Amino acid sequence: MHDSAPSRKAALQHSGAALPFAALLLGNVALAFGPWFVRAADVGPVAAGFWRLALGVPFLFAIVMVTEGNPLRHAKGLGITLFFAGIAFAADLASWHVGILHTTLANATLFGNSATLMFPIWGFLIARAWPTRQQGIALALAAAGAVLLLGRSYSLSPQNMIGDLLCLLAGALYTVYFILMTRARGAMTPLSALALSSAVGTLPLLLFAIAMGEQIWPHNWGVLVGLALASQVFGQGLLIYALGHLSPLVVGIGLLSQPIIAGTIGWIVYGERLGVPDFIGAVLVAIALVLVRRGSTSPGQVATIADEAKP
Repeated sequence: MHDSAPSRKAALQHSGAALPFAALLLGNVALAFGPWFVRAADVGPVAAGFWRLALGVPFLFAIVMVTEGNPLRHAKGLGITLFFAGIAFAADLASWHVGILHTTLANATLFGNSATLMFPIWGFLIARAWPTRQQGIALALAAAGAVLLLGRSYSLSPQNMIGDLLCLLAGALYTVYFILMTRARGAMTPLSALALSSAVGTLPLLLFAIAMGEQIWPHNWGVLVGLALASQVFGQGLLIYALGHLSPLVVGIGLLSQPIIAGTIGWIVYGERLGVPDFIGAVLVAIALVLVRRGSTSPGQVATIADEAKP
């Protein structure tokens, strides 16, 4: 009799964290198709990043206006944060999209999501989001899985070196973007924050694509519309939503689901075959996701962590 109230409270906390965790995984599934769209596009890689934002931003603003109203109403005092978040994301897309064309899909996605480790480290050192023992084990398994998923890139193949380095740079920029968006999410809804930061990054990507002499205007719009909807509206939208509810550790490990899916796409579409280490790495990441889900903090605890991170 005395345990009924605590049990109900635990159940509510569990269900409250289940939706953000599901959003994290679904968002990463959608984002994993991004490299495939970039390769299939008939424009330059940076131009593909521009169209991802240019086509995605109107959808984001339309959704925000219908469901929430004016996206600027909670943006007071966050202009600088959103501006630099947009610039960081634009630079991330530019370096990542160029890197995608110079390495395998699995490698591009893995290095491009090196925020897997960088973002949790920020959480440990700055936001004081210290892991439990179970989460620590999950992080160790995820790190081991990531090493195995490196596959051919771990041998520092000259064929993939340039692409790997560009994608690694993208991962660092992605971490900066996450940190800034976490701060914005403390006062704004996810879609409003995403719409405004995405709008900021659109023009820099266009200018960079022009400076590189890339083909800007596409002949096949379907691929770019798919890139915008899958990656920017659906994938990034779910990921930014999850940022406001989950710890940096959970988000970081969740990102490792992307290279598994992207590697499978690369195998099926481009014959980029995966070896036994890749499959073992995928299993370790899956176990880490189960452990970190079971040991994730409640929404209230995450909110406290986010508050501590604010200056």
